[in-house]
Amino acid sequence: MPSRDREAYEAHWAKLRADPHTLLRTITTDDGAVAGQLLSFPREGIREIGYWLAREFWGRGIATAALAEFLRLVPERPVYGVVNEANVASCRVLERNGFVLAERREAEPPVPGGPALTLLVFRLDE
Repeated sequence: MPSRDREAYEAHWAKLRADPHTLLRTITTDDGAVAGQLLSFPREGIREIGYWLAREFWGRGIATAALAEFLRLVPERPVYGVVNEANVASCRVLERNGFVLAERREAEPPVPGGPALTLLVFRLDE
């Protein structure tokens, strides 16, 4: 998926930070390094979660542990996570936190004329 330009990225995050229904948290390592972020937000009547982890922190269980802690702050259930089917590691993070595959969706290509995306919708009920 193409990255936003810096201005669009900043505008997007300013909107998220201003929304009282959005919960944002920073993922840090034991030594205080910023590793990524987590968020929870309402979209189309459901509560979703999302996360991002810098590549240098992949494969250490940091995302799985951070999501487990974060889910304690999100009381609404069910809660959903939507992942590109190609992102196997992110699917595993959700599954390790009790999410189950609820739906498979075809999405518009992120680049006009490019290949369509298959999105997997995971759901956590408890």
